[in-house]
Amino acid sequence: MKVNAYIIVFGVIALIAVLALASTLVFNQSLSAKNVTLANYGAAPNFMGIGAWINSPALNISQLKGKVVLVDFWTYSCINCIRTIPYLNALEAKYSREGLVIVGVHTPEFQFEANYTNVLGAVQKFGVTYPVALDSAHATWNAYSNQYWPADYLIDANGNIRYTSFGEGGFNTTEAAIQELLKSAGYNASPGFVNFTDNANFSQIRSPETYFGYSTARAPLGNQQGFMPNKVVTYAVPSNTSANTPYLSGSWYNAPDGMVAINSSKLFFFYYAKNVNIVASGNSTITIRLDGENLPSHSVGADDIASNGIATAAIASPRLYNIVSTPSYGPHILEIDANPGFKIYTFTFG
Repeated sequence: MKVNAYIIVFGVIALIAVLALASTLVFNQSLSAKNVTLANYGAAPNFMGIGAWINSPALNISQLKGKVVLVDFWTYSCINCIRTIPYLNALEAKYSREGLVIVGVHTPEFQFEANYTNVLGAVQKFGVTYPVALDSAHATWNAYSNQYWPADYLIDANGNIRYTSFGEGGFNTTEAAIQELLKSAGYNASPGFVNFTDNANFSQIRSPETYFGYSTARAPLGNQQGFMPNKVVTYAVPSNTSANTPYLSGSWYNAPDGMVAINSSKLFFFYYAKNVNIVASGNSTITIRLDGENLPSHSVGADDIASNGIATAAIASPRLYNIVSTPSYGPHILEIDANPGFKIYTFTFG
């Protein structure tokens, strides 16, 4: 689950919030269809400040009364959102003719995600057929006081929010809530749950999402030089390094939302997970190494090309790229050798 970086408060308050949210997610996953409880959080806000719609003419909450509406906040480079899209597609296929309307509210985390063409390409790539609203100014996000990607708000036939779910997980509970609201509205909801399995084992992902912009980073670089806003810095890796901390070498430009490779640019990260994803852009190529060796064939990511024992990834449009996929979870040292122009925004792990 991604949290809006701009509302994070570091320290004890943030820790308490994360622990409370984790407890809620575990509780949601433990509920069954028989004991799902639907509260009433009041009238759902309308869709505000939408710049464009995909797969639908403009919609509003009032015209959807009589239907059950699932409002899903997402953004296309978020790995948590990407992993839940197949589940939403399955719900759309099962319930769209039984009174359910899914509306994906696309609220960008990065500026490139506000681009209509980029969002349209992602919608097509992920096979999304339900309506998508481009909330590039965060107006609908703010109307719902939302803080997370993904976040689901389930609205009953009277236009009231009856159920919320933040992050991944609790899929059967969400579907049980949908079925209950459909039945209450007089629809014949199909029984059973959609066949969906989230393959991420969160107990085994021990490395956090890591940001590389001086205005978006949630933790410092491991390099002594640190972030230097809007400057080109030649970094050197210190002799002592720590896990879950990014280290740079060579020349990098410090942008507000990421790092741009300039010359002899490398990146190192000691992580514990199975999959490594990066949100990146720039017409450039990177070479990926693992544990001081060329990336083995069984660990090549979905966006890599392996040739003569060397794994590379061609970075073009701004999006999420899967660059490592090892057979099992474990500790590894990642090395990225980046050609000039490569820009990295975040690491995410799976």
